[in-house]
Amino acid sequence: MTLKTPLLFLAAVTAYAADQTVTGAGNALAEKIAAASQLVQSAKQTLVENARRIQNANIRSTTLDAMTNRTTCITHRVGVDDAKKNAILQSLQNAGLINSADAAGIVGGMKVGVFPPVLDEGTNCPHLPVSFDAAPGSAFHGHHSYPGGLPIHEANNDQSDINFAALYRGTYGSDGGHNLPIVKGEGEDKQSNFIDQDLILAAPMWHDWAKTMVFQWNADGSEFTELNFGGTGTNDAWGTPGDSRTGGHHMLSIAESMKRGMPPELVITQASAHSAPTSGNEYKVVNWLRAAAIIAQIDPVAKGYLTLDSQNHLRLPVVRQLGGGVDLNANGQTNLLVEYALHNLSDADFNLSGPAVSEAEVLLSTIAPAFGYNSADTTAYNTKFRNVVFANLSAERLLMIYGSSGIQGVTAEVHKLRRQGII
Repeated sequence: MTLKTPLLFLAAVTAYAADQTVTGAGNALAEKIAAASQLVQSAKQTLVENARRIQNANIRSTTLDAMTNRTTCITHRVGVDDAKKNAILQSLQNAGLINSADAAGIVGGMKVGVFPPVLDEGTNCPHLPVSFDAAPGSAFHGHHSYPGGLPIHEANNDQSDINFAALYRGTYGSDGGHNLPIVKGEGEDKQSNFIDQDLILAAPMWHDWAKTMVFQWNADGSEFTELNFGGTGTNDAWGTPGDSRTGGHHMLSIAESMKRGMPPELVITQASAHSAPTSGNEYKVVNWLRAAAIIAQIDPVAKGYLTLDSQNHLRLPVVRQLGGGVDLNANGQTNLLVEYALHNLSDADFNLSGPAVSEAEVLLSTIAPAFGYNSADTTAYNTKFRNVVFANLSAERLLMIYGSSGIQGVTAEVHKLRRQGII
């Protein structure tokens, strides 16, 4: 997962230059497409069922509210007027957590990159411009980049995290004779080898939540451009060379979970999605937590999300029993929970889902004339064909069909939508 560096997200930036100072003109149509998709709605229901299995009542209710309440308040935006936005941006710059050059291609610049337009801006309860159901999974042409791509992406990642936890319990946490370890295919959680199932269930749901603001829909069926920040791209590793920039949705999602008072173990697990804090990459997770705390207007050390080491560097804190007798930081190590790394592994679907969209877009462009569409007619093609097909079938499914049945199989699959009157 260390390969999942900022370059991946930088490469995903689109060439579109819509006005991002106002909410997306295509948001309403995206809501209709997602609401009509059996695939999208089943993904959302899977997430809801998993969220209901969270044992901690506060984490469970807060997570369900964030995902399912269409009128949920964006808590980190409450009371954030233009003057406060400017102050927060200045704090990010002073901390070396944003580079103004990275906003050069965004209409609205750094300000809309960190503060995308939302509904009821300036009130005591700003609202999401796009529902969790209708948001895409990434930038246009990237993985799950269609209405409802977010819940599909998150459902896959959540199940992946559940499966990884079961695998690690089975391989490393199962007891045999004399209470000594044995390998099983999957294992039950034991107190002696504890993996917190609440973190496994909740972190993937929180990780991409802010894509509901960052990736709004343009009238032509494309998306807003995302600002990458969380570093300047030069000396981000505690003042030494390093690049911790990543997609803005990552820090905005963390800011929201911080503002809602989610516990450090969950927030740090969430923050580890884009890079586990291992193999020299702890500084990335630290910087993402720092940036989120500035946006949320909280003290990350006082709230337990970060700590200061003997060199006055912000580091990941001691949680649970990590401080039980050994100072890991003093011995050149990171305060690491297994949940951090498992969540990072579960977010690796982009290895397939990104290329799946790229290849499926070629396939759809090829067969579009047979359905009365021309990819050169961008708005009609995106809003009535590409986005609708992907939202109902998924790029991954089309790629699998193409590998087994060729272009004829893909055409036959899309014809299912024509027969149902969906396209």
